[in-house]
Amino acid sequence: MLPSIVLFAGLVNLVSSAAVNDIRPLVIWHGLGDTYASPGMDHFQSEVKEMHPGIFVHSIFIDEDPKADQRASFYGNVNQQIVQVAQQLADIPELSRGFDAIGFSQGGQFLRGYVERNNSPPVHNLITFGSQHMGVSDLPACNPWDLLCQVARRAANRGVYSEWAQENLVQAQYFRDPQRLSQYMSSGSFLPDINNEVLLPSSRNSSYADNLASLNQLVLVLFLQDKTVVPKESAWFGSEQPLEDITMDQPSGFDQTPMLSTPPNVKDIIPMRLQTLYKEDWIGLRQLDECGGIQFVACQGEHMQIGDCWKDLVAEWVGGSLSAN
Repeated sequence: MLPSIVLFAGLVNLVSSAAVNDIRPLVIWHGLGDTYASPGMDHFQSEVKEMHPGIFVHSIFIDEDPKADQRASFYGNVNQQIVQVAQQLADIPELSRGFDAIGFSQGGQFLRGYVERNNSPPVHNLITFGSQHMGVSDLPACNPWDLLCQVARRAANRGVYSEWAQENLVQAQYFRDPQRLSQYMSSGSFLPDINNEVLLPSSRNSSYADNLASLNQLVLVLFLQDKTVVPKESAWFGSEQPLEDITMDQPSGFDQTPMLSTPPNVKDIIPMRLQTLYKEDWIGLRQLDECGGIQFVACQGEHMQIGDCWKDLVAEWVGGSLSAN
């Protein structure tokens, strides 16, 4: 009788192990001023693992030294960082069959950059929290005691589109001034490229659209009381309207992108479905949207005050079966 019991227990363990190995892994990328191994990031990983037992979670780092990793969120070349991260992810065996991804704040548009430029191994669902997909038109304010942030902000403000800033200041590389769009497109080193907002249409990269449209779901989370990201609607691919007149014809057969009410004396916002990059589908957003692949989510709170808002999203869009890819 004992051998049968042992055999049965072995089969149960084998089935259990196979089920665990079939869980789609998760990759996360922290935001500005954070580190891959901060208490907050560690706690988030623990909560995800409790929700999805057996899931493999990888927290992206630019440097294994947490202090250097934090500094890299302010200073560095984003394009080079994405190349480094692509190699980092490719070297992790557990990710070889693909993964879900969560980007916090600027980590969201960086992960989108990975999807568009690399996506090997591929991302299945991408969730971005308060990210700056259409850039920022004002640099985020710093805490009074955050000297690293204050120095970076002052340097960026002095010449946001200078060659030095675009090579060395992370925030400058997703700064999108609606009154200087030509300069943004000609001098910006990161965001204009992944948005295919370029002066010469022939230089647009069509593979970006193919890769982004290959996502199963793009979940865009906006914080309703966000005063850090200007405009906060950038999290939903919204941007401030330039002073010059813009013709904005609504794509046929679509309701408008979810809109927030605009208080008096606040600049008008161009929603995602009225953006030229959407209407002409420069990066695959429209194709993904028409397939039902974009979710717009609004969370109460200031920037990155997630609370429990993440739980339903992670329950639904993280931890699925790899066999379902």
